Amino acid sequence: MRFREWATKVMLIFLLFATLILALFAGKVTKPQNNTATSIPEAIAWSEYPKAQLQSAKNPSSESQNVLKSRVKKSQSQPSRSVARYSTTEAFARYKPRYEIAPVDPSNYGDRYATDINGVPVRNQPIIVLHETSNSASSAINFFQTPHDNENIQASYHTLIKRDGTLVYLIPPEKRAFGAGNSVFNGPNGAETVKTNPNLPSSVNNFAYHVSLETPPEAWGDNKIQTHSGYTEAQYHSLAWLIAQSQVPEDRITTHRAVDRSGQRVDPISFDFNEFFNLLNTYRQLRPVNRVNR
Repeated sequence: MRFREWATKVMLIFLLFATLILALFAGKVTKPQNNTATSIPEAIAWSEYPKAQLQSAKNPSSESQNVLKSRVKKSQSQPSRSVARYSTTEAFARYKPRYEIAPVDPSNYGDRYATDINGVPVRNQPIIVLHETSNSASSAINFFQTPHDNENIQASYHTLIKRDGTLVYLIPPEKRAFGAGNSVFNGPNGAETVKTNPNLPSSVNNFAYHVSLETPPEAWGDNKIQTHSGYTEAQYHSLAWLIAQSQVPEDRITTHRAVDRSGQRVDPISFDFNEFFNLLNTYRQLRPVNRVNR
């Protein structure tokens, strides 16, 4: 009897441990994936976006040459292929816009996510979305610096450009600005959008850098206006100078109006793309870079 009782106890203990191990294994397999906020260096080089410290007195052209020499030296004895990257020009080095830094309240921006709400990895390359403030620059900045608990009114840009060309740095480029709500980017690779909040529509915010131009005074506060006097020459120069520091190609530079799916956004109104792209091509140029084949 004692042997049977002992054997029974051993068998029960074995079954208990087996059940526990199976339960733990099943839990790992079925555990739902949450979207996590982190950087994706192989997909999105946010460090290449404009930052406030780029206002230093460094010579961009000399720095670019040093980078090129370093890359060539590392790959001298290995097969390579020729690719091109944007480099800033002498015109870029000569233009030195004024700038300010105005930190935004944390409720009005967030982290960039590595996965969407279903746990699917996101690999969108960066885009730049152009906006206008619809009111004064100071009014927009005050709104961004005010805490907002309501997710439906949280908003921000990465950078704002005043009428005199002053750059106002608001949010670091590696963070996600709330510049577009319900939005989709239709680019060379098709429709792109990411849903990161179950309570809000999908948007381009996760892979967008948002830049806004201060609206001309005669149009401040008029939400129904369809045209106005446009933007100053200083604003176009500062905008082109800012974007020249990125590796974002022209076909991934778009507007709030183009990506909006709510049917309510028409900015930037009266934007002169010819003037902007002419200046952008003055401030940056594509140059070949040798890369090692893998």
